[in-house]
Amino acid sequence: MVEKKIHDPDLGDVTVRISTRAVHMRLQVLKGVVIATLPQWENIDRLIDFIQLNKDRLRASLAKYPAPPLITENTEMKTVSFSLHVFCTDRDHFYMSLENNVLNIACPAKTNFADSRVQALLRKWIEKILRYEATRLLPERLNALALTNHFSFSSVKINKSSTRWGSCTARKGINLSLSLMLLPWPLIDYVLLHELCHTVEMNHGPRFWKLLDKVTNEQSQNLRRELKRYHTF
Repeated sequence: MVEKKIHDPDLGDVTVRISTRAVHMRLQVLKGVVIATLPQWENIDRLIDFIQLNKDRLRASLAKYPAPPLITENTEMKTVSFSLHVFCTDRDHFYMSLENNVLNIACPAKTNFADSRVQALLRKWIEKILRYEATRLLPERLNALALTNHFSFSSVKINKSSTRWGSCTARKGINLSLSLMLLPWPLIDYVLLHELCHTVEMNHGPRFWKLLDKVTNEQSQNLRRELKRYHTF
């Protein structure tokens, strides 16, 4: 399955999943994001028209999801490789540094944290470091788990998916969300093993869960339940 994004002025970024299995176009809202499933043979222009026809329903569904909390001096964020420290200084500009496992983001003294432009900048910087750390750590971890459990995969990519922790293509390419860095290592390993199991079983049938249970010491359901407590960035 291939993913791309299109922007709608009313709905924001729409994630388009181009599927070889889908028969019809489908729209849904997951975690505050519009997801469109598009059959491989369909035209993107027809999808845009379909979105317009369903815009009122989609807008109502999006309204049920609260906006993400503001990033301020009081924000606490801890990943598996760094913690976040937002603070104000007497300087007249923003700056960022990652030192000693702390992401420091300095803001001017009179920063208005409710300003959407400020929030966009802070989220952009945090996302940049999450991607950097995910790229540094996750492929190596994935390779180690594959070797230990006798899996093989063709490639690994880091993306910023806000609806999936990971995915696996029919060609054994594995996609991992940079938001995985917000999870503890046992849950990161669970997601990585989940996608590695998809290199053998592409669906979620009984054989898939039996394999995932085997490589997680019969803990797949417990880990799955625990994962639901976390949210992507």
